[in-house]
Amino acid sequence: MARVTNAVARHRKIKRLLKRAKGFVGDRKNHVRLTYDAVLSAMAFNYRHRKEKKRDYRALWTTRIGAAAKMNGVSYSKLIFGLKKAGCSINRKMLSDMAIKDPASFAAVAETAKKALV
Repeated sequence: MARVTNAVARHRKIKRLLKRAKGFVGDRKNHVRLTYDAVLSAMAFNYRHRKEKKRDYRALWTTRIGAAAKMNGVSYSKLIFGLKKAGCSINRKMLSDMAIKDPASFAAVAETAKKALV
């Protein structure tokens, strides 16, 4: 019976692994055993940080909206509650963008929220 090796598949697997470790420093980029652990760890962090990025952005938008709301004489929570009461469905990302790029329209939105609260 002929001797069977797994050379082609193994080389392809290692090549794929080393490709994923591109940019790693030291032995973590070119020693297969160390690279495997490094890539596995990096992939776990990658998954986790994709989830965290969403939280971070929402916190940033909230901070920006809160600062702009204070400048218009209303707190963040009252602004959001007033907008909900007024039936205005602008999301936080858009509100944050308005607060930075178009303060006049944000002031109008804040006035709408204030009127809905009264």
